[in-house]
Amino acid sequence: MINKITLVLLAGLLAFAPNAKADEGMWLPMFIKRLNYVDMQKAGLKLTPEEIYSVNNSSLKDAILGLGSPGRNFCTGEIISKEGLFLTNHHCGYGTIQENSTIEHNYLKDGFWAMKRSEEIPAGFSVSILDHMEDVTKIVLANVTDEMSFEERQKAVRPILDSLKKVNSDKEKSLSAVVKSFYKGNEYYMFVYKVYSDVRLVGAPPSSVGKFGGDTDNWMWPRHTGDFCMFRIYADKDNNPAKYAEGNVPLKPKHHLPVNIKGSEKGDYAMIMGFPGSTERYLSSYGIEHKIDVEYPTRIKVRRKKLDMYEQGMNKDEAVRIKYASKHARVSNYWKNFIGMTQSLKALDVAGKKRADEDKFKAWANEDADRKKKYGNVISDYESAYKELYSTQVNRDYLVEGIFGMEILTQAGGMQALLPLLQQEEVDKKAVDAVIQKLKAGGAAFYKNYDTEIDQNVMAEVLAMYSADVPEDQQPQFFKDMVKKNKGDFNKLAAGVFAKSNFTSEEKMNAFLEKATAKSIAKDPAFTMFNGFYGEYMKTTAPKRKAAGIRINTAERLFIDGIRKMNPDKAYYPDANSTLRLTYGNIGGYVPKDATYFKYYTTAQGILEKYVPGDLEFDMPQKLIELIKNKDFGKYGKDGELRVCFLSSNDITGGNSGSPVINAEGHLIGTAFDGNWEAMSGDVAFETNLQRTISVDVRYTLFIIDKFAGAGHLVDEMTVIE
Repeated sequence: MINKITLVLLAGLLAFAPNAKADEGMWLPMFIKRLNYVDMQKAGLKLTPEEIYSVNNSSLKDAILGLGSPGRNFCTGEIISKEGLFLTNHHCGYGTIQENSTIEHNYLKDGFWAMKRSEEIPAGFSVSILDHMEDVTKIVLANVTDEMSFEERQKAVRPILDSLKKVNSDKEKSLSAVVKSFYKGNEYYMFVYKVYSDVRLVGAPPSSVGKFGGDTDNWMWPRHTGDFCMFRIYADKDNNPAKYAEGNVPLKPKHHLPVNIKGSEKGDYAMIMGFPGSTERYLSSYGIEHKIDVEYPTRIKVRRKKLDMYEQGMNKDEAVRIKYASKHARVSNYWKNFIGMTQSLKALDVAGKKRADEDKFKAWANEDADRKKKYGNVISDYESAYKELYSTQVNRDYLVEGIFGMEILTQAGGMQALLPLLQQEEVDKKAVDAVIQKLKAGGAAFYKNYDTEIDQNVMAEVLAMYSADVPEDQQPQFFKDMVKKNKGDFNKLAAGVFAKSNFTSEEKMNAFLEKATAKSIAKDPAFTMFNGFYGEYMKTTAPKRKAAGIRINTAERLFIDGIRKMNPDKAYYPDANSTLRLTYGNIGGYVPKDATYFKYYTTAQGILEKYVPGDLEFDMPQKLIELIKNKDFGKYGKDGELRVCFLSSNDITGGNSGSPVINAEGHLIGTAFDGNWEAMSGDVAFETNLQRTISVDVRYTLFIIDKFAGAGHLVDEMTVIE
């Protein structure tokens, strides 16, 4: 268990420790020549900086994809052929796979393989490739002074950010500019992406491969999960981004990653490029304690209850299981993450070590009058601001996880876009009709994956918990009146809402929209409930939290500015923020606790050892069982062994899912998909001795594609290094 990790493993915990090893850090690729290249060579890199990141020539960056909207990527992918084929995680493509699954064609259960291009399925998301990035700090902060308040800084910065985005974006060329804050507002960088919207699903293994181990194995090692799937990017005949059209052709990329099946061994160089979502490596000790004491316990509790209700409904009906598969996976992933984070932060005493560093910072600030004036209140501001947040944190987390977790409420909440138009003295029918059409289109997608029984049960359970856990003086009066009216019977309360609401089905909602008035919207019980909870929170709670949040934001900006001045010879990497980053390290195992050593790779034999016939998490296809038992691995195995997953010392987080693991020569050797349980504190503090990235070995990926699925034509279009 995590709480038994020996103290000898805890050295070098803090992300800004002076002796941190080279494998810590999510670095901006444009700076690797200046900041990292020597260390990368020592670790084994054989490429030049220009072969990794170049604006004018083909480089590794041109094969790395952000999935989703630029600057808000949900996963990473890598191009692996001259025909626009790209690889990512099964859980990254899970939504697409689920959306296209039916009882008759259950791709979640059976997998999907396009044996010809015409069978490939539109993915429903876009991808973006970084064209270039630029330091725009001086431009953005040109009119900012130290004397400005947070609001004044925002007012000075916002129009410049908007202008940079507008000037550097080009809709006709599918170029999208994003400007991001780094080091909590001390620096700003612009990223210009080329966006491709015609993306199609090419192949995905069954969930018994792509999700083998389920929630039990999630975040754990040893792992035996084939967490991969494949898509293809399409372009117009001139190789430019284009909307979906039958006449589009596969993209001819500037670069694609050769796939290396020679294998890797302990100590070999491993590099990951991708779009990590967010980290909080500069979070204060007060912020850490706040998460442990109040935020995580609430979020864990509410998510677990939602999962219970999902599973209750999913176990009754296979069609419902398909509908809620993606939702369950999303809720479950960070339910377990919050548990691991809590245990790890406590066991590794992250707050204590952060506080020691804060004491050093405070002493440094107080040694000089000018520094004291600028940085002297940073630590005390942290403390007082988090105290202000404490009393309303449970309320906030119930709103995010619970109130917004009732699907009927968020669907009804969409009426807020329509209500003001209907309240005008002279109703603009054209504007009203446009909003109604958008609401109907959104409803079609929503109700396809909706079950009223599950949602009604979620409402009853969550509202009962809300009533018990949120301080009574923070509960809206309308809710307390509802509880009183129903005599504390939350099943009855929920049943009443669902019986009278117009948002329990697509048919009812569409019929309602055809004759909707401001009065009828306001009377709907689901809308009333959404508006009541959200409105009360925004009126009474949000302003208090905003004020405290501004003080924390200001303290964080000053703290990071100060520690960089305090240690001028140290290179500090910025927190992750969905921008392209590079992390480097080596392949190897680790010691999770006393007298235990985890080897750096797993094999197919371990799949057989975990196999449980008929189990939702550990069942496996008969064909795969036979291939493994017969050691029929083809060219992907060696000496009667097929490697499945491996460990490396890379520094990743959410958003890096699907990122390529690249060897010293620039070849693909695996696909990153997870971190290890013992280092779940990683988003806050990198633990050098414990933190590992878990990746699918590309040989297992190709084995599944070729030997198991019989889709060898996909392997044929790759550049395979044997």
